[in-house]
Amino acid sequence: MSSTDPERLAILVHEVRSSVAALAAIAETYPEARPDVAASRQLVELALAASRGIERVVGDAAVASVRREQVDVGRLVDGAVAAAVLGGGNVRADVAAGLSPVEADPLRLRQALDNLVANALVHSGSAAEVVVRAGRSDTSILLSVVDCGTGVPPAEQERIFQPGVRVDSKRPGSGIGLAVARAIAEAHGGTLTVDASPGGGATFTLQIPVA
Repeated sequence: MSSTDPERLAILVHEVRSSVAALAAIAETYPEARPDVAASRQLVELALAASRGIERVVGDAAVASVRREQVDVGRLVDGAVAAAVLGGGNVRADVAAGLSPVEADPLRLRQALDNLVANALVHSGSAAEVVVRAGRSDTSILLSVVDCGTGVPPAEQERIFQPGVRVDSKRPGSGIGLAVARAIAEAHGGTLTVDASPGGGATFTLQIPVA
C-alpha cells in the first residue's frame, strides 16, 4: 500500500458519508412533503443529486478529475442551501443577479460547496446563520461561504487545508472536507482561500476562472 492510500480512503469515506447523510435526511422528510407536489419534486431532485454524487465519488475517487460543462451557478448554490436547510442548518443564499454560466464540473463544485457549508455549520453553532454567496470578478466566478464562528488564527489559515488538520479537536469532523474543497478548486484552475480572524467568523471563497 502506498503512502497516499490511507489519505485517499479517508477522502472516499468522508465524501460518501456526506451524500448518505443527505439521502437519510431526504427519506425522513419525504413522507411529510408528499401532499405538496413542489416540495416533493425538490426532495426528489436533491436525492438524485446525492445519488449521482455517490456514484461519481465511488467511480472516480481522484478529486483532481473534472468533467466540464455549463453550470448554472445560482442553481448550484440554491441546491446546496436547500440540502443544508433540509439537514437542519440555518443557511441562506445570496446570489448576484445576472451571473453567466461557468464551464466547470457541477458534481465537483457541489461537493466543494457542501464541504464548505458543513464546515461553517460546525463552527457557527445551531443558531447562527451561514450565508452562501455567488458573484463574480472580472475574471472569475466567486463562491463564498460566510460563518459567524470563532474564526481561524492566522497561523492556522493555510494549515487547515491539509488533510486531517482540525483547529478544534472538540468539534465534530474528519479534517478532510477543506482539503477536498481546495483540491477541487485547484483542479478547475482556481483557488480556495479563507479570510478570518480569531473570534470574528470566517469567509471561505472558492474562485473559479471564467474561460
